[in-house]
Amino acid sequence: MLRIQDEGDKHFVTVSCYERKPYFNKSGHCELFEDALERMRERYQFQIFAYVIMPEHVHLLVSEPKVGLLSDAMKAIKLSVTQRSSWMRFWMPRYYDFNVYSGPKYKEKVKYIHRNPVTRGLVHEPQDWQWSSYRHYLTGERGRVEIDSEWTRQ
Repeated sequence: MLRIQDEGDKHFVTVSCYERKPYFNKSGHCELFEDALERMRERYQFQIFAYVIMPEHVHLLVSEPKVGLLSDAMKAIKLSVTQRSSWMRFWMPRYYDFNVYSGPKYKEKVKYIHRNPVTRGLVHEPQDWQWSSYRHYLTGERGRVEIDSEWTRQ
């Protein structure tokens, strides 16, 4: 799969658990992921615009890192979670990456990410899902993961 990086685009990333197992049904695994995401955000110097942790996959909307490639950052996130979880094979080997190059596409992906738990029938409203950046967008609430949004740019 061709990955187009180093173009200054934002990236919509999907990474799935091994064999689509619901490893993120455990809040401890969600916390591990958020911790790894935040640490790698700092290490690789990329922005996180939106995210959601679903039971068997994760969606991210991120910038390209200032240090290394997005593929390096994703590998480091996955490795960090795997090393600290109880599962030998936590992730599928690859991740899906879609370049987001326009304002309308950016809005579409943020909405998709935040509506995913509702669409799946896990909650009635996006703010009811603990493992996403939605509440930050709604209230400016700071969580474990630093979100780049209008709240943080003020």
